[in-house]
Amino acid sequence: MHLVSHVLSDLDPLLLSRWQFGLTTIYHFLFVPLTIGMVFLVAIMQTAWVRTGNEKFLKLTKFFGKIFLINFAMGLVTGIVQEFQFGMNWSDYSRFVGDVFGAPLAMEGLLAFFIEATFIGLWIFGWDKLSKRVHLATIWLSALGIVLSAYFILAANSFMQNPVGFEINTLKNRAELTDIGAVLTNIVAINQFPHTITASFMFAGAVMVAVSAYHLKRSQFVDSMYSSLRLGLWTVLFGGIGTALTGDGLGLAMVKTQPMKMAAAEALYNSAAPASFSIFTWGTPDGKTDLFSIRIPNLLSLLSTHTLDGKVEGLNDLQAQYVALYGPGDYMPTIWLTYWAFRWMIGLGVIAGLVAVVGLWLSRNGRITLPKWTWNAAIWAVPAPLLAIAVGWTFTEMGRQPWLVFKLMKTADGVSPGITGLDVLISLIVFTLLYGVLAVIEFRLLLKAVKTGTEDAPVKTHEDQFEVAY
Repeated sequence: MHLVSHVLSDLDPLLLSRWQFGLTTIYHFLFVPLTIGMVFLVAIMQTAWVRTGNEKFLKLTKFFGKIFLINFAMGLVTGIVQEFQFGMNWSDYSRFVGDVFGAPLAMEGLLAFFIEATFIGLWIFGWDKLSKRVHLATIWLSALGIVLSAYFILAANSFMQNPVGFEINTLKNRAELTDIGAVLTNIVAINQFPHTITASFMFAGAVMVAVSAYHLKRSQFVDSMYSSLRLGLWTVLFGGIGTALTGDGLGLAMVKTQPMKMAAAEALYNSAAPASFSIFTWGTPDGKTDLFSIRIPNLLSLLSTHTLDGKVEGLNDLQAQYVALYGPGDYMPTIWLTYWAFRWMIGLGVIAGLVAVVGLWLSRNGRITLPKWTWNAAIWAVPAPLLAIAVGWTFTEMGRQPWLVFKLMKTADGVSPGITGLDVLISLIVFTLLYGVLAVIEFRLLLKAVKTGTEDAPVKTHEDQFEVAY
């Protein structure tokens, strides 16, 4: 009993708080990209129905609309936990930057969420009460609200990566907002936003492909599912291209604002000009000596500076600079984690893009008589873009360490002072079990909706009510 008490008293609230926030954030973000991408795909299919009158698109709209709504509801529930953690586990952080960080979050809640919640409600209940065009407008306005919500949240996160638009009140020892425009036009937010949106299209398209492949493999709902298959494949492809292009801009912003993160992405200890990019490296346990490496010459310079011989600062030089600026300490993130997260992000994205290219070729000209393995590959490839997004955010957040707010507050200084390790452990266990239950519910609801197919989606609507003047 004494041993148990001793172990519990030694629990580190900082470490457990980081684990809890990481767990709840990653879990919540499982739903975010599908919500962002799927609302646009549903809007596109409903637009196709309104313009052509083809009932196939109405069936697809209602079918994938059901998947979108299930996912949206789960994302809403899990997102609420994030807000509470700032007060429970990270009160010192909230006190220090709440005036700045809270501004875009308040705009998200009061403006963006209000728009999306209002118009999603009108879309759900307005099928038989609004004209076709007015009802179509509600789903597009829902999409607008969702992307606005994403932007405001990314603007808040970008302040942690590159703090702007504030001044330090030395009497109160806190950051205070001076320029909301600077916060909303943060170079990191401007580049992170399109990168996040295009990655979301990739995942939503992959889900659409997997669902369509599931039914085409069984020769079910062939006409409608072939159309959704092609739409999903094109979405994955264009989303992948967009993600790569926007990732380049985000990389340049990262080099400008957080050079240590780029150095960690390559495990580059010494500054180099030109700098190569390693596909794979095996080194000594401290990571400072390469024993074996496969490299592409000049590529890191190209990614970092858009020149073939540009200088990329190394970890050791940056560490020395940060010690001189911010005092003694280790300012390097966990190198192996950032190194491999960066490569898995790229690799998984490339895999998703290749699946889309192959799928478009195999299914060209209306072909659906394909080997069974092709349908299985389409179904099992769906996690690739989601995992790419997950490891991408892992790289983004872990590459910022040891800073909670870059250059302003270290992670160790943001945790709530009065919280104990046992407090966090209990909430961590509760959240983990609760999220496990929610995961089972989500999976079963989605699986039931997917298996039902478009047959259960009602086709007939009250056309007389659609003719109401608008």
